[in-house]
Amino acid sequence: MTGPGDGDLVLVLNAGSSSIKLAIFDSALNQILSGIADGIGGPGTLRLDGMKSAQDVPDHATALHALLKALEDQGFPITRFRAAGHRVVHGGAGLTRPVRITPDVLAAIKACVPLAPLHNPHNLAAIETLAHLAPDLPQCACFDTAFHATNPEVATRYAVPPAIAARGIRRYGFHGISYASLVDGFPDRTGHPLPARLLAFHLGNGASICAIRDGQSVASTMGYSPLDGLTMGTRTGEIDGNAVLRLAEEDGITATHHLLNHESGLRGLSGGLSDMRALMQADTPEARFAIDHFCYWAIRHAGSLIAAMEGLDAIAFTGGIGENAALIRSRIVEGLGWLGARLDAAANEAGRPRLHSGASTVACWTIPAQEERRIAADALCLLGSP
Repeated sequence: MTGPGDGDLVLVLNAGSSSIKLAIFDSALNQILSGIADGIGGPGTLRLDGMKSAQDVPDHATALHALLKALEDQGFPITRFRAAGHRVVHGGAGLTRPVRITPDVLAAIKACVPLAPLHNPHNLAAIETLAHLAPDLPQCACFDTAFHATNPEVATRYAVPPAIAARGIRRYGFHGISYASLVDGFPDRTGHPLPARLLAFHLGNGASICAIRDGQSVASTMGYSPLDGLTMGTRTGEIDGNAVLRLAEEDGITATHHLLNHESGLRGLSGGLSDMRALMQADTPEARFAIDHFCYWAIRHAGSLIAAMEGLDAIAFTGGIGENAALIRSRIVEGLGWLGARLDAAANEAGRPRLHSGASTVACWTIPAQEERRIAADALCLLGSP
């Protein structure tokens, strides 16, 4: 008789505030199915391998139970899985590599909740629910902060007293699983070895840039939280701390928290649109300015990261905007043209892997984000060969 942990597949889970995404990979890291439970907290939707159904999902436990039942109906009972891998947004200063989840690891993830109150609780909900539903299934965690553990202290330390830094007030960086998968996939995607100095743009509703030197992160735009850095879909990006203090004093902590994380960024600048596709289609001064703002701050932050890695050999775009928005890629590379970066217009419009022209002294590429595949690979590595 077989049980959880005896199968040949890996279940990858990414639990957010209102959804749980899943993907299934075989031992050769081929993705064989994907799905999502969306609308958690009310009347929701279950999508699995192209099929869609209405489903009440009042909480994460109900959503995950529904997904597992749907998987079983599709021929994927829990006994077919060798492990489950979870995306966990924040690992703090201690969880700096993928780990198998134990009671001690679970406690450490819980201790990071104050560092990521918008994310870690949902990640924990999926871990604990799956442990209840399939207690014998090995679970692993991959952390979005871990890739940036190689940043030097001078890059991560805020200029605050040691007692404050000891409370975890420092820069961490995020989107690390995406950047790790980009580094892994670069040679196969491009046919070239990983360049010594790579500037990686992860551009989506959340957006960041990472300076990657010899395959390791040396600096990134996000800081203590995913709020910092670039203009994003609904987040401010970089903002003066005293401006935040004033808003908190006048409007209260809760309202200010909501404003900075959910009503700012592209949405705040455009008057309501947070989706780059909608902004590019809208012909309004506000939409055009929001795009200008997004590109300007991406270019400006890129300059500081290029300095941090002492030069630039290549640029890579990933994420929903990075992979699909030719206009945004063009604007950003044009802004870095003084470094010798030049796009091939036709290649950029077509979204080909190679974007740069023959005249460019900086290679430019699109690298699809493969975060789920990276999590599956890490889970298999932690469990060892079958």
